Amino acid sequence: MDLTVLADGTGLPPGSGSVAAGRATFDAKCASCHGAAGRGGIADRLTGGVGSLGSAKPVRTVASYWPYAPPLFDYIRRAMPLTAPQSLRDEEVYGVVAYLLSVDGIVKADARLDAASLLRVRMPNRDGFVSLEDKGFDGTLVRAAPGN
Repeated sequence: MDLTVLADGTGLPPGSGSVAAGRATFDAKCASCHGAAGRGGIADRLTGGVGSLGSAKPVRTVASYWPYAPPLFDYIRRAMPLTAPQSLRDEEVYGVVAYLLSVDGIVKADARLDAASLLRVRMPNRDGFVSLEDKGFDGTLVRAAPGN
């Protein structure tokens, strides 16, 4: 089963999920590890921390760190819940993503996400990453020595 979803949305499946349905799924299948509203438990904190990465105590969460939303769908579908990876239906994954993004105000509390709308989500740290690749990179991996 090919589960790969890329940052540009390639691989997102059909279906959709609402914040309300996602909250119900999260409470039933995720909160025992990630805490209420994803604020932390025995597993990583998922929400909060927006704008904290440049501070003395950065809080790395989905909202504060991830630059694109589609890979969040990919990760949840592949790896969660920890006790039963790949057990969530696509609609449940869309819902959980919608719920988590709503906690930090990235999507509205009444949002419904699908492949098209998830691709339009603008993550707070979208511009927080620096490409080490030269914009004029031609694919050549071997570089000539300076002056040659």
